[in-house]
Amino acid sequence: MVLKKIVLDVLKPLKGPSIVELAQTLSDSKGVHRVTIVVNEIDVETVTLTITIEGSNIDFEAVRSIIERLGGVIHSVDQVVAESSR
Repeated sequence: MVLKKIVLDVLKPLKGPSIVELAQTLSDSKGVHRVTIVVNEIDVETVTLTITIEGSNIDFEAVRSIIERLGGVIHSVDQVVAESSR
């Protein structure tokens, strides 16, 4: 099975890296071709984001690691598109 698309609900610190930096870092990950980030809510200290990642073979653990390294946390995985690798 290869992941083609994942949609994540992510919380990141307001004072952390910008969404531009987050998108650039995620798009550099192996198998990722497109990253879309939408800001859903801004609180005093946090930003709630919807992150859509599309690619040919997305490494979910690498994506999780990047988000956590940049101070974010995945609240939920809201959509997944996977294809058979056969």
